Amino acid sequence: MRPATSIWEPNALHQSLTFDDTSKSLSQTLRDLISEIKGHTVTLRELMDAVGEQGLLLICALASLPFLLPVSIPGVSTVFGAAIILVSIAIALNRLPWLPSRILDRKLETARLVPTLEKGASLVSRLDRYLKPRFSALTTGWAINRANALAISLGGVLLMFPLGLIPFSNTLPGIAILLLATGMMQRDGIVVLGGYLFLVITTVYFAALGFMAFAAGQGLAGIWA
Repeated sequence: MRPATSIWEPNALHQSLTFDDTSKSLSQTLRDLISEIKGHTVTLRELMDAVGEQGLLLICALASLPFLLPVSIPGVSTVFGAAIILVSIAIALNRLPWLPSRILDRKLETARLVPTLEKGASLVSRLDRYLKPRFSALTTGWAINRANALAISLGGVLLMFPLGLIPFSNTLPGIAILLLATGMMQRDGIVVLGGYLFLVITTVYFAALGFMAFAAGQGLAGIWA
C-alpha cells in the first residue's frame, strides 16, 4: 500500500521517486486525489506521484485506443508506440518517466483540473462493474508487475512495426496493450492473461506475414533466375 504521506509535504518528491503497489481501484485513487488537491495548486510531478503506477498504466491504455479499429492512421503507431514503450519502461523501472524539470514542476490550477479528474473518475468507475481483483498471482508483487510492464513494452514495439496497411497489424497489439494495462490497473488477472494471449496471437500473425513475404520473395527470385 502507498504510504499515507501527503503530497504537500515539503521535499517529499524527487525525480527518482518510486511507486508502491496499491489495492485501491483507480477510480478511488482519483477521488482521493481530488479531495486532496482542491483549493491548491499542484505540479505534474505531484500528480504523477499521487496517481502512481495506475496513472502511468492509464496513459498506456488511452494510447492504445486509436488502434482498436482495423483502419490504420499513418504515422500514429510510431508516435504512440514510442510513448507506450517509454511509459511502460518507467513502470518496469518503478520510476517517473523522464521529463524536463520545467514540465514536471510547472504549477497547474486545480480549478480546471478537478472537473477533468472528476469526469475521469466517473468514467473509470464504470470499469469497476466488469473488472475486479482476481487471479492475484498475475497482478500482485514487484516481479510480476515488472514483467507485465515489459509485456506492454513488447506490445509497443509490435505496434511500431511498419505494417500499417495490413489489416489488424495495429489492432492486435493495441488490444494486448489495453488488456494488460487495464488488467494491471484493476488487479484483474484474467484480463492480464487475455493481454498475454493477444501478444502471442500478434507474434504468430507477424511471423506468418514474415514467412509469406519471404516465400513470395523466394518465388520471385526463382522466376527471375
